[in-house]
Amino acid sequence: MVNLRINDQNITVKEGTTILEAARSVGINIPTICFLKDINEIGACRVCVVEVEGVERCVTACNSAVYEGMCVYTHSRKARMVRKTNVKLILSQHNFQCATCIRSGNCSLQSLANDLNITDMPYDVIPEETPVDKTFPIVRESSKCIKCMRCVQVCDKVQGMNIWDLADTGARTTVNVSCGQTLEESDCTLCGQCVINCPVGALRERDDVGAVLDAVENPEKITIVQIAPAVRTGWGEELGLDRGRAMENRLVGCLRKIGFDYIFDTNFSADLTIMEEGSELLQRLPEIREKKLPMFTSCCPGWVSFMRTQYPQYLSRLSSAKSPQQMFGAIAKTYYAKLLGVDQSKLFVVSLMPCTSKKREITLDGMDSAGTGRDVDAVLTTREVSRLLKAYYIKPEAVEESGFDKPLGVHSGAGVIFGATGGVMEAALRTAYRLVTGKNPDADAFQYVRGPEGIKEAVADIDGTQVKVAAVSGLANARRLMEMVDRHEADYDFVEVMACPGGCINGGGQPIHDGGADVDARTKVLYGLDRENPIRFSHENPEIIACYRDFLEKPLSHRAHELLHVEYLP
Repeated sequence: MVNLRINDQNITVKEGTTILEAARSVGINIPTICFLKDINEIGACRVCVVEVEGVERCVTACNSAVYEGMCVYTHSRKARMVRKTNVKLILSQHNFQCATCIRSGNCSLQSLANDLNITDMPYDVIPEETPVDKTFPIVRESSKCIKCMRCVQVCDKVQGMNIWDLADTGARTTVNVSCGQTLEESDCTLCGQCVINCPVGALRERDDVGAVLDAVENPEKITIVQIAPAVRTGWGEELGLDRGRAMENRLVGCLRKIGFDYIFDTNFSADLTIMEEGSELLQRLPEIREKKLPMFTSCCPGWVSFMRTQYPQYLSRLSSAKSPQQMFGAIAKTYYAKLLGVDQSKLFVVSLMPCTSKKREITLDGMDSAGTGRDVDAVLTTREVSRLLKAYYIKPEAVEESGFDKPLGVHSGAGVIFGATGGVMEAALRTAYRLVTGKNPDADAFQYVRGPEGIKEAVADIDGTQVKVAAVSGLANARRLMEMVDRHEADYDFVEVMACPGGCINGGGQPIHDGGADVDARTKVLYGLDRENPIRFSHENPEIIACYRDFLEKPLSHRAHELLHVEYLP
């Protein structure tokens, strides 16, 4: 243990503790911009500087260890002046047109400049200027980049993709796509983890709100919205709603005020995915055992993109089932159009998703099986949903709750847990058990696949049939698993992979919080909804049963294959 003083307060901490950690342990705040615990602790921004007695220069608190007898002053005049100068230097290379920035009001640099009372700029402002491609799902504006290195470190250490890197030298040093590529040319999976960890507005999703509103206000279009399970865990965060009031029915009420014609739940098509994917697993199990290669889930487009570029030789191991988003679009423009008695070309399907990669998924080959162009016409992230409601001056807390439309608004508890890592696996095992035995297991029998661990392994007992499973979240963990599979060191039957750590609840389109989101709280929302749902199994969803009876016939039928399955190609 080490004894020291911070702001004349005696503190005892473990040897090796940084000044920043020691200060935070007793409630003393030291501002940071570039710092991400265990990921980016390089002192790049030099905003966390503090004065240490006996040391001539201020030191960075995020990567300076304490020592016995150390005396630290976090907000002395010297520390404050150096910190203020450093922030002004950052601003001198930053496009600070905050009024038109997507992160205005939720920007670490903006908040810090306000806190430090920076009201004038003594330096010339010369931001980096490179062309901005606003058509790609992830947009980078170099004029706002502050070279904090967060995107580089998150992509390298958490996702293992190495998409971002330092470019040029000296005063021209900047962050850019590695190997001189554009983002579109790179192997980027569009997971969006760089976006939610960028402290400013240098990285963002393409804004599709305008295109959606054009459809809403077009009298020739019938607008249909689907809401993904993870969206309900975070949509109220940027609007100041507590979790108890930011439930799905209130969001539905808000969307009705905007003017959407029909509002449904992606959980319906999550149940549909389980019926198709679970049936496929049982059909392929003999081949899986023979080849000793697992079947992988295919509902995460970031993971599918990863497989396409990193391990294309294993693409045939992906389930052919489309993601719930794409299944919904195909069903809406065929089955539901038939129920409405309308021309399917009049339907405009909008997805509200926690994911940036979903914006690319809708454009891929095979995602147009309904025969009228794209099955899903536009994707809005959870953040875009917040901006949409703000644009209409809607106060959600005052909006009357409303239920989903039928029949695509009915779902099971198994469908809702898709948003958390392990949720797809658990939902599939619940239904696989029924398909094998003819009876339901205990609804929580497979909860051992839950949890935040990067790789979770288990053996599921389905009435004597042992199924070896794994649930993986985060692409660096996915790479570890694929390397084990490639070396024949892992023997699984069924593997679920989510590109984002923790699953869709921590997706790249979710609300941004400096230092990270409360993933545990978001997870509890989904499992709470599962427990409260009177239907806990996908195969017991009455509207899924009706859809097969009246339209699809049965899982893996010819029509189901035409609409709900796809061949994944490199």
